[in-house]
Amino acid sequence: MEVAPSSIRYRTLTWLTIAAALAYLCRNAVSVAESTVREDLGFTLEQSGWFMGAFFWTYSLFQIPSGWFAERWGTRITLSLFAFAWSLATFGIGVAPGFGLLIIAQLVMGMAQAGIFPASCNSVGHWMPLGQRSLSCGILAAGMQVGAIVASGLTGVLIAPWGWRWVFVGFAVPGIFWSLGFYLRFRNDPSQDDRVNEAELALIHAARSPVDAATADEPVNEFRELLAIARSSVMFWLCGQQICRGSGYMFFASWFPTFLQETRGVSVAESGYLQGLVLAGTLTGSIFGGTLVDWIWRRTGSLRLSRSGVGASFLAACAVLILAAWFVQNAMLAVMFLSLGSFLAALAGPCAFAATIDIGGPRVPQVFGLMNMVGNLAAAACPILVGYLFQWTSNWNLVLLMFAGVYLVGAICWVFVNPEKQIDGV
Repeated sequence: MEVAPSSIRYRTLTWLTIAAALAYLCRNAVSVAESTVREDLGFTLEQSGWFMGAFFWTYSLFQIPSGWFAERWGTRITLSLFAFAWSLATFGIGVAPGFGLLIIAQLVMGMAQAGIFPASCNSVGHWMPLGQRSLSCGILAAGMQVGAIVASGLTGVLIAPWGWRWVFVGFAVPGIFWSLGFYLRFRNDPSQDDRVNEAELALIHAARSPVDAATADEPVNEFRELLAIARSSVMFWLCGQQICRGSGYMFFASWFPTFLQETRGVSVAESGYLQGLVLAGTLTGSIFGGTLVDWIWRRTGSLRLSRSGVGASFLAACAVLILAAWFVQNAMLAVMFLSLGSFLAALAGPCAFAATIDIGGPRVPQVFGLMNMVGNLAAAACPILVGYLFQWTSNWNLVLLMFAGVYLVGAICWVFVNPEKQIDGV
C-alpha cells in the first residue's frame, strides 16, 4: 500500500512566513509613526528621511555576509539569532531618547533582518519541489505584507492611547517568542527531520532544476564563485529589476502616509488604513503571482516565460496605473489605482525569488543576497531622495511621476533576465 507524503514542508514554510510577517511588522511601523515621532522629537523632514532610511543601509550591506552566515551555520541557528536581535532593536526604538539612538536602533534592526530572506529562500530550495517554489516564494512575500498591513492598521490606532514608544515596545515581544520556538522545531534539511517520510522526501527531490542537478555536488572556490555571481549578465538585469521594485515599494512603505496627509488631506489614522489598502494589493499579488508563475512553468516548461515574462508584463502595467493615479485628486480613487498597481507589481515578486533559486544552485543565499543588497541600497536612498525632492519642488505629486518611470525601467530589465542561464563558476 502506497504511503501518502507527509506535509512537514508546509509547516516549515509556515515558520518562515511568520518570520517575514514579524520582520515587516517591526520595520513598517516606523513609516506610520513618522509624523508623530517627528513632531514629538522636533525632527526636520531630512532627519525623518534619515531615520526611515537608516534601516536599509545595514539591511543592504549585510545581505551577502548574512547569506554566507546562513549557508555556513544553517537557517535554524541564523534566523533564531536574527529574530531575537531585531526584536531587541525594535524595543530600542521605543526607548530611544533622541535622534542618535533611533538611528542606531534602525541600523541594528537592518543588520539583524538582512539574513531573513537569503536564508528563507535557501530553505525553500531545500524543502519545496520545483513546481511549488514560486508559490512558496509568493507565500513568503505575502507574509511580509501581512506584517506590513498589520503595522499600518494598528500603529496609527495604537499611537493615540499608548503613545508611539509603547507601540514599538509591544511590537518587539512576538519576535522573541518566535525565535525560541523556531530553534526548537525547525530543521535545515528535510532529511534531518524525522517527521518527514520517504514519500515526502521523494516528492521534494523528484524534479530538480538544471542548475540544481549540475551544481549540487560540485566543490567551489568561494571567492571565485562570488566574483562569478557579481559579473554575470543575468545577475546584472536581475539586480536592475530589484532596484526598481525595491525603491518603488519603499515609497509605499515610508513616505506614502505622509504623501496622503499632504496631498489628499487625510488624517494620520486614515493614512495608515489607506497604506494598508495598498499593501493589501501587494499581499494578494504575492500569492497570485506565485500561483501564476508555477502554473505557467507547469504548462510550458519555460523558466524564462514564467519568470521574465511575468515580471516584464506586470511591472509595465504597474507603471501605467501609477501614472493614472497622478491625474486624480480624490484620495480613495488614487489609492484604488495605486492598490491595483501594487497588486500587479507584487505579481513580479515571486518570480524574482524563484529566479535566484533557478540560477543559484548551492549558492542561493549569496545570489539572493546580492540581488537584495542592491535593491535595498536603492530602497535606503529612496526616503532621503523623496524628502529632498519635496524640499526642492514643494510638490509631492511629482513623486508619482518618478515612480511610474522607475517601474517602467524595471519592466525593461526583466526582458533581459534569462533564468535558464547558469552563472558560470557557481
